[in-house]
Amino acid sequence: MSQRLLMIEDDQRLADMVAMYLAQNGFEVVHANTVSAGLEKLLLAATNRPFSILLLDIMLPDGNGLDVCRQIRSQNHSANAIPIVMLTAKGDAMDRVVGLELGADDYLAKPFEPRELLARLRAVLRRPRTADVAASNVMHFGDLEIDRDARTLRVQGRDAPVTSYQFNLLVAMAERPGRVLSREQLLDAVKGEALEAFDRSIDVHIGRLRMAIEADPKKPKRIITVRGVGYVFARSQDAEHVYE
Repeated sequence: MSQRLLMIEDDQRLADMVAMYLAQNGFEVVHANTVSAGLEKLLLAATNRPFSILLLDIMLPDGNGLDVCRQIRSQNHSANAIPIVMLTAKGDAMDRVVGLELGADDYLAKPFEPRELLARLRAVLRRPRTADVAASNVMHFGDLEIDRDARTLRVQGRDAPVTSYQFNLLVAMAERPGRVLSREQLLDAVKGEALEAFDRSIDVHIGRLRMAIEADPKKPKRIITVRGVGYVFARSQDAEHVYE
């Protein structure tokens, strides 16, 4: 069964080329050339035939792709969990950081090879939807609830929207509470092949997770940095932390 992909891109020639290539490789591509048209298609599909992934340009005639990414991630419905791959003519690291901080799962600068785009899309879609090791479907850590089947995160009874990649990252740490994990171990745990070349990507996602679950993200008590080593998910926010 083909994966449904929504592409929001105003360059019609590029969109046609990408759509043709991806269609030959198992994707059903729906194209929108404006922000308004793309968001309409996304919302309509969420209640009928949801998209598997969003391919989103940054520079659009009626808006900015970064704003679109922020808007999608802030909405309280199923569309906010869709994996997002950003497309842009800007290729410096800071643009990449901004996109990731706003909730994108990956980032590809123009011009690009269609084969690289395909590889990145497949890598994002391969990221696990359920935990590999599941003692129970729902994990509780004080006021933090992680539902691995529903792929939802709640803090003090309230939904805490995160990206698919960030959810997988949190589960990978929460399944190993008290154990210090290096960036390389975390990348391996969430199968983040598409981000391995960008060695600070884990730090960006950790920052977003802290904003979602920590009472004070600047003074985290749940996801602790172990300088020079990596990160550890604390068993308790109150008890003395013991690291393995």
